[in-house]
Amino acid sequence: MLRPWKLQIEPNFDCDKAVYLQIADAIIVDIREGKLKPGDALPGSRLLAGSLKVNRNTIVQALDVLLAEGWLTSKARKGTFVSDSLQETTKAKNSVRNNPIQDPVQKTKPTIVFDDGFPDSKLAPIEALSRAYRQIFNRTARWKMMGYANPLGDLRFREALVQMLNFNRGMHLSTEQLCVTRGSQMGMYLAAQVLLRPKDAVIVENPGYKPAWRAFEASGATIVPVEVDAEGINVEQVMSIAMKRPIKAIYVTPHHQYPTTVSLSLPRRLRIIELCNTFGITLIEDDYDHEFHYQQRPLLPLSSYKELDSFLYVGSLSKVVAPALRVGYLAGSQEMIKKIGQLRSIIDVQGDVIMELAVLELITSGEIKRHLRKATNHYRMKRDMLHQILTKYLEGKAGFVKPDGGLSYWVSFNEDVDLFGLFESLMHKGIQVITPDKFSYGQPINGLRLGFGSLNEEQLEIGVKAIATELREK
Repeated sequence: MLRPWKLQIEPNFDCDKAVYLQIADAIIVDIREGKLKPGDALPGSRLLAGSLKVNRNTIVQALDVLLAEGWLTSKARKGTFVSDSLQETTKAKNSVRNNPIQDPVQKTKPTIVFDDGFPDSKLAPIEALSRAYRQIFNRTARWKMMGYANPLGDLRFREALVQMLNFNRGMHLSTEQLCVTRGSQMGMYLAAQVLLRPKDAVIVENPGYKPAWRAFEASGATIVPVEVDAEGINVEQVMSIAMKRPIKAIYVTPHHQYPTTVSLSLPRRLRIIELCNTFGITLIEDDYDHEFHYQQRPLLPLSSYKELDSFLYVGSLSKVVAPALRVGYLAGSQEMIKKIGQLRSIIDVQGDVIMELAVLELITSGEIKRHLRKATNHYRMKRDMLHQILTKYLEGKAGFVKPDGGLSYWVSFNEDVDLFGLFESLMHKGIQVITPDKFSYGQPINGLRLGFGSLNEEQLEIGVKAIATELREK
């Protein structure tokens, strides 16, 4: 196959930007300028490495980035090609140019969205999941799956989850201590309905995760906010509140606090456990993004500490496999999980058994492990990339710390900023951010949560640059 295109770039080995990103960006430029068209084949990695005088692994890293972002597609035993899906994008752009009347519509819809920290859907192992789902559904004995099953979830799937939690997260669970749910929010609702009664007090982090607060309030409970700082939730405030009034539960996101991304410090982790035991408080731990951690190893859940008397641990596979996959789980004491299963059987009877078995197939085949390894490396590169961009445009105007894990940055401004006015101004430019009322109790906090998982480097830079520009103009 003839491949006449030649990449014209001289890598700068003294530049702050990694060489593989320089190469990836140069290829993107050639695609945008039409030098590479949808369907065009790229030279092999060895040929590219030789022409640019770089290590082949550098080329492989660059191609992995472009494959993950959707610029390229790989075809088994054929090679790497410019994605055909870009053809439709080109047609759409030409259509807009030829029909100016469409411009106002384009301006009202944001093209860059700093979301809550969603994963990149292009990385999801959808084909493998679909294949596993079809295979399980079409098995000869599929009629056996059509009846009602255990409301806690398929036993084999629960066994796999329990094994994962015990081995990787230091927990001490049996299958009777875990219930599979349709996402973590359902787990939160079930936990609230079983644990809480009207007027029970629940301590929450402020800023924090409002959907969980709503689940607690739906049970009639009262929300008691506690401040968060660089070490996580303020344990002295927790103690002060617990000494004045009965507290039924405390809800925390200790691994990567939502929304600030800070990890609860070890002294405070131990103190929280002590306070829960002393005052008879049940710990509700939301470990929403445990898998994506960029240091040597992730912190173990508070729920893994044998000293903790009472806990409910909420997790999800949505960020691991795909955002649309509504499979979560809830772990706790056998007595508590039994009650949760009884409530679950009233409102939902059971989960999606076939989907549970399909995900189980991905776990047992090693597909999930391979996907997590690839995705973690990809998101680590994006995290580092965004840190460089934030430093370039917002240093001196805002504070931000490179997160140890997760798919978001927390940016707090050095001066008071009208973040609602900033939201409106950015929307006119086609850029959307989350306003702080979405995670604040009472007075909105002066900060932004910028999700980077679903955006590419160009979008991240355009978005952060626009934020910096608006700050200068206000």
